[in-house]
This record gives sequence, structure tokens and C-alpha cells, in this order.
Amino acid sequence: MSTRIYTKTGDDGTTGLFGGTRVRKDNVRIDAYGTVDELNSIIGVVRTCALPEEIATQFALISSALFTLGADLATPLDPPPVYDIPRIGMEHIEELEGWIDRFDGMLEPLKVFILPGGTVAAAHLHVARTVCRRAERCVVTLATHEDIGSFVVRYLNRLSDYLFMAARAVNASAGVEDVPWKPKT
Repeated sequence: MSTRIYTKTGDDGTTGLFGGTRVRKDNVRIDAYGTVDELNSIIGVVRTCALPEEIATQFALISSALFTLGADLATPLDPPPVYDIPRIGMEHIEELEGWIDRFDGMLEPLKVFILPGGTVAAAHLHVARTVCRRAERCVVTLATHEDIGSFVVRYLNRLSDYLFMAARAVNASAGVEDVPWKPKT
């Protein structure tokens, strides 16, 4: 027995949220969790690169957290869902902060702005960071229309900081210097 991937329910330009509500595919909520899904896909690309074991483990956890974040965003708080849905919480933010602090203690302090680049993994992480910032902007827009809880924006804000630091840490572990910005004068 095979299950088809296509349902045809979205052929009219709508999609279903957890709980059954149907909304247009250009709804700000769909844009928000779609951008989180895009970010998670980029994290998947990063995970195919050579990474220090500790950072590889962190990205496995982040990928899972981003899936939780997508489910969180796909499930409106009002009306409350009839079933338990995982949500992003303070523990997710604190985990990122711990990793950032660890990187901060290992890396040379920045004295200049840096450009995306270095290793392939670091370059992908800079792409992930910019997509994370876009996801954050989408979620902030959603939050002006609906209650999304108090942790989603904070998580994405902290994740973009983590991605920047992880790019630097990946470069450092490979013995590759960050690319300094040298403006023409």
C-alpha cells in the first residue's frame, strides 16, 4: 500500500494549520513558519559539511528545535489546541546562550567587522544567519496580528547570534581566519 504525497487540498491556494483551520498560503503565519522551514533546510546543508563534533551535535539539536518552532508557529494559541503541541520555551533560549558563551570564551575578540566566508560550512552558516533574521522579521510581523507566546522571537534572535558565533568557531577549528571587511577609502 502506498500513500501519495499530494492531497490536492491546497490547490485552491489554502493550507491547513494544526487544529484544522484553513488559511491562504500567503498568510503571514505561513510565511513565518515557511521561512523557519527554509532555515532548517540550510541547517541540513551545514550538517553535511565537516564540523567539529560538538558543533555537529548542537546542529542536530537546533534542527529538532526548528521543527518544534515550525509546529509552534503552525498552531495558533487562540483557540487553544485540543492536543498537546511542543512549543519553544526558555530552555531552548538558555541552551543557545550557553553555546554562545562557550564560543565567546574560545574565540579571539572581534576587532573588525567580518564578511561571510572562510570555510564552506562557515559560509553556509552566514546564509543561515541571514535567513534566521528574515524568519525573525516574519515572526515579529505575525506577533503584531496574533499572540505567538513570549519565546519565539527571542529564540530566533538568539539563534542568529549563535549562527554568527558558530561560523566563527567553525573557521577557527579549521584554522581558517574570518574574512575582515576592508572598506575602500
